[in-house]
Amino acid sequence: MAPSRSRSTQIPPCVPKRQLPPGYSDSLLFLCARRMVSHHPLPVLLPALPAHLYPILFQAAFLDGRPLVLRDLVAAWPFPVLNFQRLVGRRELLRDHPCKLCVQAVILAVVAQLRRQLEEPGHDASGCRLRVLDVTGVPDDPAGRAPDGMSVWSGTVALAKACVEVSKHQREFQRRGSKRHKGRSGAATAAAAPQPPGVDVHADLFVNGTSYGILRDALQTGAAGPLRLKCREFQAEEALLASAISLLESLDPSFVRRVDLSFNNLGLTGLSVILPHLSRFPELRSLKLQYSNVDVRRPTPESAIGIRCLAGQLGMLPSLRELNLGSSRLSGNLRQILCDLQAPLESLELAFCSLVPADLAFLSQSFHAPALKRLDLSGHDFSQGLLEPLRLLLEETSASLLHLDLMECRMADSHLDALLPTLRRCSRLRFLGLYGNSLSTAALKDLLHKTLELPDLHLVVYPFPVDCYKPEPPRRVPGSRRIYEEPMDAERLAAATAEISQLLANSGRTDLVWTYNPYGHGTLDYFSL
Repeated sequence: MAPSRSRSTQIPPCVPKRQLPPGYSDSLLFLCARRMVSHHPLPVLLPALPAHLYPILFQAAFLDGRPLVLRDLVAAWPFPVLNFQRLVGRRELLRDHPCKLCVQAVILAVVAQLRRQLEEPGHDASGCRLRVLDVTGVPDDPAGRAPDGMSVWSGTVALAKACVEVSKHQREFQRRGSKRHKGRSGAATAAAAPQPPGVDVHADLFVNGTSYGILRDALQTGAAGPLRLKCREFQAEEALLASAISLLESLDPSFVRRVDLSFNNLGLTGLSVILPHLSRFPELRSLKLQYSNVDVRRPTPESAIGIRCLAGQLGMLPSLRELNLGSSRLSGNLRQILCDLQAPLESLELAFCSLVPADLAFLSQSFHAPALKRLDLSGHDFSQGLLEPLRLLLEETSASLLHLDLMECRMADSHLDALLPTLRRCSRLRFLGLYGNSLSTAALKDLLHKTLELPDLHLVVYPFPVDCYKPEPPRRVPGSRRIYEEPMDAERLAAATAEISQLLANSGRTDLVWTYNPYGHGTLDYFSL
């Protein structure tokens, strides 16, 4: 008698049992795709497959970490566009699954395909129709959280090297063609040979001192080559001013939506030099300038000129909707800096900016307030004169605000209690950050209870309750000069956390997360609001 077959859906033993997201593991089609990509090579099967199966095969190969299969799929890709995020799904899937080898395999497959098209124009039998490779949105893994994760920096370098390689191969091919066609018309004959349509690569680019050279070469030599970089978000960190300007001038202006110049120590002088180069980007919506070494707390004739210059240059960016000036010392100058903007901001980050009541008063009366979706005022002392201006500002933003960061703002229970009625009117709020404030367990429980009515609130980052700290100051651990005892009472913290978790469970709000860990969860990016 033949053995009976189990009715339960099991992943075949030959397929690695990775943790998969809902919507994948329970799909029979996806299980079949996983089984299929586990049997490499695929090239003999691909010509017989209908085009609509390619995306799910790509998903299975990516999530199971099969770069060779991805290479074969890209070589025969039957669609004009290959978009990583749309194929693999949500951003957290890209973040939680190793992707370095997979992304590299896709890039190398595109390079190999273009080389074949250059060598044998018009004779490519693969059926590849790829014209746009979109690798935007691949999450950054700068700290090497996963051994095979990919940072934006390493992705930038890999793409730049690929562009340079293809351009070099194109020049060599044209040189060989010129030699084969001797005479005065040789070069013209080689240049007139059919050229492949090429592939546009949409990417987010990160540059610093070590990656500047290869990215410059890719943007300058590959602009008209078969593999062309189209930058969506550009980030330059600790780069020379001239280098950053050179790269900005080399970008295709129609694609750029964000420029991040953080951590460059530019000062007002450096900003006045680099910001005029941003006016060539008509779709620039986000500008990040935190840690730019701007300090205008003590007015001088030079700083007044610099502020007017900065305001005028920001006013030359008609599409700007997000501005981050974090850690700039702006006391009393916010009105002058924002006065020339042509449209209201939807995201404004002013963490640790030494704001004074007049700055918040201006903001609450400006046309920005009713448009703000994201507001970061972390690092200000709301225990004193800023509390009432903050409350008035929140009143004006209550209909639009989705994301509010008030971390390390010296707020105690009484200050939170004064803000709570206004916070409850922020009916669309999704994120509330209160980490680093001096709040008690009782105040946090009251906050939880009274904000359950906010239907869109999904994440609250709360501080360690003040009643969970040990009463005595931390002491050195015996035998150590640097390590101190943990100031937190672990039992009290566990009890407070349990109380908050129980309140959440009793509320039925399974979509709401409360955590005292400010890291490891993605806060809302402006473009995801």
